[in-house]
Amino acid sequence: MLFVKNPSLDPWFNLAAEEYLLKHLDEEVVMLWQSRSSVIVGKHQNTLSEINYPFVKQEKIPVIRRLSGGGTVFHGPGNLNFTFIRKAPCDRLIDFRKHTRPVIAFLESIGVPARFEGKNDLRLKGLKISGNAEHVFKNKVLHHGTLLFNSDLNRLNQAIKVGEGRYKDRSVQSVRSRVANISSFLEQTISFEVFHQKLGEFLRKYFGNTKEYVFSEKELETIENLSREKYNTWEWNFGYSPDYLLSSRAIIDGEPVELRIMVKKGIIETAGFLATGDRPKKFETLARDMEGRQHRESVLCDLMVKHRLIDAESTDLPDEWIRLFF
Repeated sequence: MLFVKNPSLDPWFNLAAEEYLLKHLDEEVVMLWQSRSSVIVGKHQNTLSEINYPFVKQEKIPVIRRLSGGGTVFHGPGNLNFTFIRKAPCDRLIDFRKHTRPVIAFLESIGVPARFEGKNDLRLKGLKISGNAEHVFKNKVLHHGTLLFNSDLNRLNQAIKVGEGRYKDRSVQSVRSRVANISSFLEQTISFEVFHQKLGEFLRKYFGNTKEYVFSEKELETIENLSREKYNTWEWNFGYSPDYLLSSRAIIDGEPVELRIMVKKGIIETAGFLATGDRPKKFETLARDMEGRQHRESVLCDLMVKHRLIDAESTDLPDEWIRLFF
């Protein structure tokens, strides 16, 4: 088994590295890693319905789709991620209990009696400390999970706080759970770095016969290309979402405006506004122009400038339009 050293904090690179390891290496793999603040959505989710768009935009938090299914998680300082890539018979690849067992054993060894609960969570006293997901490729399974050690839980909750009832779709919906940090359950305080080190040492002993692995220059280039061409694209992170209907309402220039759009493969198929006063004709023209275009802020901002609804110099949508469009 390879114990992969990955010091990168780049969330796009890290997700690309997992895919590379799964699809290009024959050996089984363990990798511990950390990313800068980012929201990571499941492969089959509607990204916009999983995030607090105004907050992640304001805080410049990237939103990235991963290879595996399941719900949305938050990565960042104080959160340690683990990846296991294992081989098994095809009918026994998906097994969350089996693949979380070494992590539970480690937590018990430091005095934290975590339990596997629900579909794929590790919890302490009913509070979620780890979300897990899996993806199958041929005769291998990629299992990865988060470990909230001393994360900023307020930032986490704000980033994935969503408005109810705005989006209708058939995507996989995240089940929101109350979360907690592992550090708050420890009898003796340890740093994140020590926690990371101890988990690494424990997993090496648990699996036995592990060999340290460092990416070659050629591998780094391959992963960077995958990161740039897939994980850092709007088409993958937003356009890949299942078809959805957005119904929203906002106050624009002191008057209520309602919007209803149908989006397929990231493209606005139909759009309609309900507005008062002397604005319906202008909105009707805008709605027609929106159809066939990406449901994307930069695209909508250009349209708003074109129709003289916002300042010509604008490169971002004003807050009230953000609330309407997303």
